[in-house]
Amino acid sequence: MLVLLRGADYAVLAYFLALNSSYLIMIGLASVEFAKHLRRTTFTGADDMFRSPLTLPVSVIVPAYNEGAGIVAAVQAMTALRYPRYEIVVVDDGSTDDTFEKLRAHFDLVEVPRVVPSEVPYESHVVSVHVPRGSGSLTVVRKTNGGKSDALNVGINLARHPLVCMVDADSVLDPDALLSVAKPFGDDPLRVAACGGVVRIANGCKVVAGRVVDVRMPGSWLVRVQVVEYLRAFLMSRTGWSRLGGVVVISGAFGVFRRDLLVQIGGLAHDTIGEDAELVVRLHHYLRDRGEDYRVIFVAEPVSWSEAPSDWKVLGSQRRRWHRGIAEILTKHRHMIFNPRYGRIGLVALPYYLIFELLAPFVEIAALVLLPLGLWADAIDVAFAWRFALVAYGYGLLVSLVALFIEEVSFHRYPRWSDMLRGVVAAVLENFGYRQVLALWQVWGAAAAWRGRPAVWGTMTRTGFDTHEPTPVETVGAGK
Repeated sequence: MLVLLRGADYAVLAYFLALNSSYLIMIGLASVEFAKHLRRTTFTGADDMFRSPLTLPVSVIVPAYNEGAGIVAAVQAMTALRYPRYEIVVVDDGSTDDTFEKLRAHFDLVEVPRVVPSEVPYESHVVSVHVPRGSGSLTVVRKTNGGKSDALNVGINLARHPLVCMVDADSVLDPDALLSVAKPFGDDPLRVAACGGVVRIANGCKVVAGRVVDVRMPGSWLVRVQVVEYLRAFLMSRTGWSRLGGVVVISGAFGVFRRDLLVQIGGLAHDTIGEDAELVVRLHHYLRDRGEDYRVIFVAEPVSWSEAPSDWKVLGSQRRRWHRGIAEILTKHRHMIFNPRYGRIGLVALPYYLIFELLAPFVEIAALVLLPLGLWADAIDVAFAWRFALVAYGYGLLVSLVALFIEEVSFHRYPRWSDMLRGVVAAVLENFGYRQVLALWQVWGAAAAWRGRPAVWGTMTRTGFDTHEPTPVETVGAGK
């Protein structure tokens, strides 16, 4: 028994060593990509792309459910984007708050007769279609509640342009964000199938007329920890995967897809709560089965600012939902895992998500049990326990600090040294309680998926982007 316990402790130690080393490798690949990006910045040709009549037009789809707190600021940002030709399609998914009323009052919306095609299946009923009085590139669709996937599918059907950009209703885009994320389609129009952009946390930032004008670290330590987490897990990791050609996740908060491919694969699925990531995996599946030469990439410069949960209850709901989505996707596409037919997606990317994303919280919980048990049973000594803590938490802290340093050198989004210092402190605090509670939520989410329990989006309290006397608004996101 002691031998088994000692072996289990060493196995968990090796797992954490491999996990943090993989993060460090991804950060190294990302830093190389950032260096190339910075060298090319002067020659990207954004102005030429903005003036060119050949730039592909984009339909920006915004699913919204009870997003009254920030919907006007988000749509304002989108109407002010620097892009030659684009439209905005806001799909109000049966909101019970003042989401539509705020849109109608601010943009002077009037109802128009318009038929919604059914190229992509959707299950709900479209109530009405509205556009601004006079002229404008905005369309607002009112429909009965059918979930985020259903709302996006309605938007895809209404989209009139060859590229479709999916953006969350609580997101604020940088002015050149659409130019940057659509550029790969112009550079390689025959192969690029999808492109994702960076999502950053807007809490604490000042937003004026739909633009982030002052970037600051959030006031809450809980949100500051999430900032560090986003930098490490989203910005660095996905940039590294893009360099390896293994992107399998494009956030629903900011991603661009070819509309023809979305129609061919039937739009977003209704049977998973992680519809954005499942769409990308299914796209890989479809194109690999057809033997197509294609690319799914991630670019680090275009930024979508989104509001992060500011209390533990909402954060728990979000993370259970995210991990449930990973479990559902890997289960649904399990025949792709370790299958050489699907190239680096089947042999590298999906196995990585299985071993180091899906199973990581289970190993973390096991470590919290096995390490004290090993010490109590004298299966391991105190010296091993210290080595274990250094690898599991000290190494993880090093990875987070390296991610913060590379972000500061590459993009310098947080101009104040005090903000970076708070980020360093947040990276330390992440290891004391946050990681452990997060692991419990993730295990809970995966278990719910495997037991087949109904998906529940939970309640999200939004304060909007106004930094002066915010008024909380209850919302559950675009979904049932």
